[in-house]
Amino acid sequence: MGLVCVFVNQKGGVGKTTSAINIGAFMAEAGKKVLLVDFDAQANLSSGIGANPPKPGIYELLSEQATIEQVTRKTAVKNLEVIPTDHDLSGAAVELIDQKERHFFLKETLAPVKNKYDYIFIDCPPSLGQLTMNGLAAADSMLIPMQCEYFAMEGLTKLLETTGRVQKDLNPSLKISGIFFTMYDPRTRLANDVIKQVSAHYKGLVFNTIIPRNIRLSEAPSFEMPISLYDPQCPGARAYQALTQELLRRDNMGGKHGS
Repeated sequence: MGLVCVFVNQKGGVGKTTSAINIGAFMAEAGKKVLLVDFDAQANLSSGIGANPPKPGIYELLSEQATIEQVTRKTAVKNLEVIPTDHDLSGAAVELIDQKERHFFLKETLAPVKNKYDYIFIDCPPSLGQLTMNGLAAADSMLIPMQCEYFAMEGLTKLLETTGRVQKDLNPSLKISGIFFTMYDPRTRLANDVIKQVSAHYKGLVFNTIIPRNIRLSEAPSFEMPISLYDPQCPGARAYQALTQELLRRDNMGGKHGS
């Protein structure tokens, strides 16, 4: 059975989309069959992986204007597919408000293909609104990218409180796969202090691999490529490859996902 994993952080600019694209690509290169789902109306994942044009996409799928086969695209990476989106998705949050089962639309939509993939990675918007709640309700696990900043620590506390409510009310089986640090600059004392504090407070949840600040990671989306294709030898690529391997080891040891 496939593992549905949501990338979530209500704070923007933490490398959430970059992480979903690059972990997905390295998973695919490791032989896993992976589906990326762009569930953020900013559509950065769609453009960053080269899913153009983005229609039909996840909005058309949710509104039953298209089938899941019609919206799923291949990418330049073997074993990596994507369901794109565009700005129309922002209307979905409004449309879902009055629906009785509004938190479970994405879960029901992905259910028919869950066993087709080893991993389904959902990239959610930087908020804790309806779309993110749908992502959390649909997921088996969540990955939390986090910048090495003081305000990121405050945001992490709020996010974990929300996760607790989701586990209680919507998705009792939701697990936290882990927290990982992005955009790390070893020259700053604050960055190192944040890593120490979070690692001490959330023992067992923090990944050992840290993603450094790397201009090549920022450049790759403009060429519609994951870093594994754009510059596989740069520090950012090596870090994401190591993080992917660490995630695979955790999943296998935890018995959540077979090889």
